[in-house]
Amino acid sequence: IADVPGVRGSRLPAGRAITPGELGAMMRACTTDRTDAGARDAAIIALGYAGGLRRAELAALQLEDLAADDGEQITIRVLGKGGKERAIYLDNGGADALRGWLKVRGTEPGALFYAGRRGGHLQRGHGMTPQAIRDVVARRAEQAGVAHTSTHDLRRSFVSDLLDAGTDIATVASMAGHANIATTQRYDRRGEGAKKR
Repeated sequence: IADVPGVRGSRLPAGRAITPGELGAMMRACTTDRTDAGARDAAIIALGYAGGLRRAELAALQLEDLAADDGEQITIRVLGKGGKERAIYLDNGGADALRGWLKVRGTEPGALFYAGRRGGHLQRGHGMTPQAIRDVVARRAEQAGVAHTSTHDLRRSFVSDLLDAGTDIATVASMAGHANIATTQRYDRRGEGAKKR
């Protein structure tokens, strides 16, 4: 065994980045659903992408975590891995999707996202599990005719799109809640196009 040289290799990273067209199709799948679940799912996808939240972070959000809404931007406190708190900022479509959900949800304290029942009905006061968040994203991707998409693919897209826009990697790492920029680098799915540029 000692005589065999170490074998090194590399594999393509797991997951993928979703395209703007795929994201738009998933949001349309939510907005054409006129049930309460449609508004909820649009907000989940918006926060997963525009805020780069993990599914456990989405499931753990409470109404009280909405720190501010000045009409243009919503600030949300997120408690991430290792008990690290960070602020995320939503504007434009992400903020609109969350405001749409809040109109349906109401102002009762507790879980930000309510668990669902058949027919698009929600169980007020009952929060969602991380698995339920995962299922929402996968179901809306399937309805939209988008290739399999996970909650973490939304997060990978968040990181990749910020890097592609020229945001420095240290800022992106902070926004994603990564303690180390090497972790952020593993989320980069910009592909060959970015290398060519």
